[in-house]
Amino acid sequence: MRILGVDPGLQTMGWGVIEVDGSRLRHVANGHCTSETGTALGLRLMGLHRQLADLLVAHAPDTAAIEQTFVNRDGAGTLKLGQARGVALLALAQSGIEVGEYAPNTVKKTVVGVGHADKRQVEHMVKMQLPGAVPAGADAADALAIALCHAFHLQGARAMARARA
Repeated sequence: MRILGVDPGLQTMGWGVIEVDGSRLRHVANGHCTSETGTALGLRLMGLHRQLADLLVAHAPDTAAIEQTFVNRDGAGTLKLGQARGVALLALAQSGIEVGEYAPNTVKKTVVGVGHADKRQVEHMVKMQLPGAVPAGADAADALAIALCHAFHLQGARAMARARA
């Protein structure tokens, strides 16, 4: 199974693709979708959508996961993050794949073991769990962590379904 993780952002949207085969995890690719500050918001969102749509075609994931929006003190920043997340959700929905949504603390707790881990800890654990992975930056490392979180949650759900059957 191929999983795409997305860390939404208006300036930099991180993405990461992993493959899951039983309990084996393998890094496929990672990077950033970017938009240029100073450009009209609609054009920035359209550019992010196109880049993500191209990634969906290029990597053909079976499922995806995205980080939920967290609310911070900057209301305008939270709104822009939500708009970028909405564009990502639109691209994922248009591709027809199911999408898991995870709170930032859930991702960190799943991948690092601590819900308030910092970015260095997340990147370190991503590299430990995906040998050979070289994240293109903190946002790409976060996206890989989101994909890992989704993989672990899917494995847990499957195990529960088997136990019930």
